[in-house]
Amino acid sequence: MNDQTVFITGASSGIGRACAMAFAAKGYRLLLCARRLERVLELQRQLETDHPGIAICSFELDVRDGTAVNAALAALSDDWKTIDILINNAGLSRGLDKLQDGSFEDWDEMIDTNVKGLLYVTRAVVPGMVARNAGHIINIGSIAGHEVYPRGNVYCASKHAVDAITKGLRIDLFDTPLRVTTIDPGLVETEFSIVRFHGDEEKAKQVYKGLTPLSPADVADAVLWAATRPPHVQIAEMIIFPTAQGSSMHVHRM
Repeated sequence: MNDQTVFITGASSGIGRACAMAFAAKGYRLLLCARRLERVLELQRQLETDHPGIAICSFELDVRDGTAVNAALAALSDDWKTIDILINNAGLSRGLDKLQDGSFEDWDEMIDTNVKGLLYVTRAVVPGMVARNAGHIINIGSIAGHEVYPRGNVYCASKHAVDAITKGLRIDLFDTPLRVTTIDPGLVETEFSIVRFHGDEEKAKQVYKGLTPLSPADVADAVLWAATRPPHVQIAEMIIFPTAQGSSMHVHRM
């Protein structure tokens, strides 16, 4: 078993769930949270069955609520408060509209989750890492943090913010042993498009039609690889595409 604790936000599905499975297979202690508590507890039960003896602590958390973030982490028992690896995975996209047609509600949800939520969790966790002189922050970004595509205005802006926050944090911590990484995938088949299209599963399927997209496990593999480099090696940024993708706007479909 590994005595390091990995804290994964948005662990109920997709990349977060896959990260939990990848780190569980290596024996890490897992601190898991999401808004959908039952799904996180279901994942915990599965991992405890698959990996007897693994240590897992799961709790409900909406990262958009800064007060709740601080309270949840403060309420952890002493043996769970030492977080070695933070995986800021919680994030989403809502809508695919021209800016002049966009929904204020969708904008707020994306900015509050993707930007402010990441900030709240990072602010709550990193001081402890600095005090211990050890830690690794891994942010799940997106190709949308590097390229802006049609009708992706606010989502792309939120992921550009993640990229800027990641780079800023790396500069703030460069004189410490802490490492800061961003993993930025292209097309990954998760609930992402279902959420973006407000539950329209048929519309979501069209996003991945005619190609083999990345799987959540592909991204989790990259996260695990970045986390397990020697202490003097910092993977600053990794962009991952399916082979059929050349950029956010160039996708080869059969």
